[in-house]
Amino acid sequence: MIHLTNIQKHYGSRALFSGASLQVPAGSRTGLVGANGTGKTSVFRLITGQEEADSGEISCSKKTVIGYFSQDVGEMKGRTVLAEVMSAAGEIVEMGSRMRLMEARMAEPMDDDEMATLLDEYGNIVELFEHRGGYELDSNAKEILSGLGFDTSDFNLPVETFSGGWKMRIALAKILLINPDVLLLDEPTNHLDMESIIWLEEWLSTTFKGALLMTCHDRDFMDKIVSRIIEISNGCATTYGGNYDFYLRERQIRRDQLLASYQRQQNMLAKEEEFIAKFAARVSHAAQVQSRIKKLEKIERIVLPAEQKSITLKLPEIPRSGDDVMHLHELGKKWESEDGEIKPVFSRLSGTIRRREKIALVGVNGAGKSTLLKVLTGSTEPSSGQVIRGAGVSTGYFSQHAMDVLDPEMTVFEAVQESLPLENIGTIRNICAAFLFQGDDIEKRIAHLSGGEKSRVVLAKILSQPHNFLVLDEPTNHLDITSREVLLDGLQEYEGTIILVSHDRHFLRTLVNRVFEIDHGEMRIYEGDYDYYLRETTH
Repeated sequence: MIHLTNIQKHYGSRALFSGASLQVPAGSRTGLVGANGTGKTSVFRLITGQEEADSGEISCSKKTVIGYFSQDVGEMKGRTVLAEVMSAAGEIVEMGSRMRLMEARMAEPMDDDEMATLLDEYGNIVELFEHRGGYELDSNAKEILSGLGFDTSDFNLPVETFSGGWKMRIALAKILLINPDVLLLDEPTNHLDMESIIWLEEWLSTTFKGALLMTCHDRDFMDKIVSRIIEISNGCATTYGGNYDFYLRERQIRRDQLLASYQRQQNMLAKEEEFIAKFAARVSHAAQVQSRIKKLEKIERIVLPAEQKSITLKLPEIPRSGDDVMHLHELGKKWESEDGEIKPVFSRLSGTIRRREKIALVGVNGAGKSTLLKVLTGSTEPSSGQVIRGAGVSTGYFSQHAMDVLDPEMTVFEAVQESLPLENIGTIRNICAAFLFQGDDIEKRIAHLSGGEKSRVVLAKILSQPHNFLVLDEPTNHLDITSREVLLDGLQEYEGTIILVSHDRHFLRTLVNRVFEIDHGEMRIYEGDYDYYLRETTH
């Protein structure tokens, strides 16, 4: 369906692609992976024509409809939520208008040839209209918005009243509504909660019939959707037939095989070069020497790809807290709205958080998870009940708005050093490296960082201090897969206590050993890991 062949692309003196080739076959489900800066977003932009290759060929049928969801949603204003989503389907609406005009013409007298031509044209447009979901356009728009977390009462609200994260959902809804032949998704789960992620997973698996090419930081989402992986690395594109877990295993196998071939070639080259050096001056061996020199010139040398640096997050030693870190006794919380209405969030929550537990706090969007974490950290007072803190508890809190408190004029190094003023430069550099800031990256100003980079700075500031109780509200938001794995490995080794909210199921499944669920203002406690919770609740 889409073919990129022998693509060359440079940015200044830097070669982004050097003869890269990849295909997006009809109906395929493909994950696009690679380190930051390798060119994943550029692949999307080349396909959509937003960028041009220096050389190579990009082929795609002119009739192919491409839908592209990126992290840059542009400006939204002047429409309701529903109208904004429907605006994406202007071409489909136009088709409907043309169909109605054709139907009116059919009622008029005309000769047989003209009628046959009109019927043929009408049949083609009806087929396309039906394929693009024209007959169910309004109902599909509402279904997609509901799946992405909007209430029916939101449909007629102005888009200006929604935050950037919710506008991202509106932009995603617009792309899904047009039901394109090829769907390009650049991090579609970034601003979605668990319920919306599961809905999108189901929609892509059962409703969408076109080809899909996507980047995603959510391993579970990727594994359940894609059946092939394209890795962008060292200017080339390598295809793997399988999901993300298969790709990780197969990549290691291929690298081991390449390393073995490289070693065999190096041994052979060493022997040949030794022979040439030994007998180069002997007339009796001149023919053999020249033969071997020509042989070496013709050999295609195996080049090993750059080794990915293994980064380990080593958290500081922490003081021991009491066995009972925190008691929650009959906790309740109510918020007062701007119009003076009292809205209950939860009530009579009770439970005990014990030392070294790693607890997932789960519940639907709006259940009060972030509010409960604020109560536990003392960021807000409960409306009723009390939080009884255990002996020797030191709390580190990562909130959804933690990035807002960073000084935009500071560098990464200065921001981390601010939290550890007594540590030496080497220690600060090592901490920055553990959070994937290496070399000149530590001199970047906060104002110039991406959302994921800012998240890593805040996590570095919090996790480098000797807190024995970590309260983490969506710590994986904006982090790529590599950053999530580094964080996950560090938290697995952490000797303290953790309670966290996250919509990354792989993260929860690997880390937590207990689950608190808030449902309809009440809390249920599951004495088991995340898989146990899923089995018990049949989610």
